[in-house]
Amino acid sequence: MTPGIRPGQDADADAIIRLIGDCWAEYPGCVLDVDGELPELRALASFFSAAGGALWVAADETDIHGMVAVRPGPDAASWEICRLYVAQAARGAGLAQALLDLAESHARAAGAPTLVLWTDTRFLRAHGFYENRGYVRQGPIRVLDDISRSLEFAYAKPARGLVARSLDAAGAASAERALARLSARGARRQGAAGTAWQGAAAGVAQGTRALVMAWVAGEFVGAAQLGLDERGALPHRAAMDGLLLAPDCDRAMVARALLGEAEAAGAARGKRLLTAEWPADDPVAEAFRDRGWQCVGRIPGGAWGAGGAPVDSLIFCKVLTSDVG
Repeated sequence: MTPGIRPGQDADADAIIRLIGDCWAEYPGCVLDVDGELPELRALASFFSAAGGALWVAADETDIHGMVAVRPGPDAASWEICRLYVAQAARGAGLAQALLDLAESHARAAGAPTLVLWTDTRFLRAHGFYENRGYVRQGPIRVLDDISRSLEFAYAKPARGLVARSLDAAGAASAERALARLSARGARRQGAAGTAWQGAAAGVAQGTRALVMAWVAGEFVGAAQLGLDERGALPHRAAMDGLLLAPDCDRAMVARALLGEAEAAGAARGKRLLTAEWPADDPVAEAFRDRGWQCVGRIPGGAWGAGGAPVDSLIFCKVLTSDVG
C-alpha cells in the first residue's frame, strides 16, 4: 500500500523511533540513544508544536515509512527543516521530495525568508538530495557531544523571491551538482563550457574565482563566475567567465540579480573593472546595460546563437565604484 502523508502524532513514537533507528543503522558509528540523548522522540509532535513548527509522517495501515518536521529558527531569519527520513524500502518513488515540498511550503507560508538544515557528515545520500534541491553548505561544521561522535554540515537556501548570493569554498563545492544539472538542461551560458563550471568550486577554494548563485522561491535558476586575475598583468580586472541561466526562468531578471552580486563580489576583492561577453542576439544582453555596463566592442561570429549558428558577441565592461550594489 502506498503511504499517505498526514500530521504526526505523539502516538507514532514507536514507529518514528524504529524508522530513525533503521536509517541511522545504515551508517557505521551512528547509535540512537533515545532516552539518553533524544527523549523528545517519545512525543515528537508535541515537541515541534511547542516550538511553533509541525511534524508529518508518511504512513500506511501497518507502519511509518517517512517523516519530516519544520520549525522556526532562533531568530526571524530562518526556518529549520528537521528529521527528514525515508525507509530504505520506500526510497526512489519521490516520497522524500514530497515530504520536503510539504515542509518547505509550510515554512514559506509562515513567512520564512531562509530555509536551513543540519545533516551528519556521514549521510552522503542526504547531501546529494539536498544539493539537488538547491541547498548549499554554509558556516562551520557543528560538533555534537553525543555517543555517535556526530559532525554535522549546515545547509541553507533562500525560501522566497529572487535572491543572488556569493558562495564561499564550502558552498561552491556543494553547488557542483546543481551547476551540472542546470548546464545539462540546456541553459544558455556565456563563455564557460561545462568543464569550467565543474572547476568553479576549486577556483573559489584557490581564490582564483568568485561564484554567485541565484534562486527563485528556493529553486536554483542561475549562476555567474568571475575569473580573478590576482597575479596577472591586470590585477585590477575581473572577467565574467560564465553566466548560466535556467531556460524557464525570467532570464533577464535573474541575470540582473547575478550581475549585481558579481559586481559586489568583484568590488569586495578590490577589483575596479569587470569585463564580459554575451551573444548579440540574446535579449539578456540588455541586462548588462540595465546594470550600467558599457558595450565597448563586437566580435563577429564570436558566439553561438540560440539556433546553433555563429552570431556576433558583444564586449561589455563596467568600472566599479565604492557604492556597487
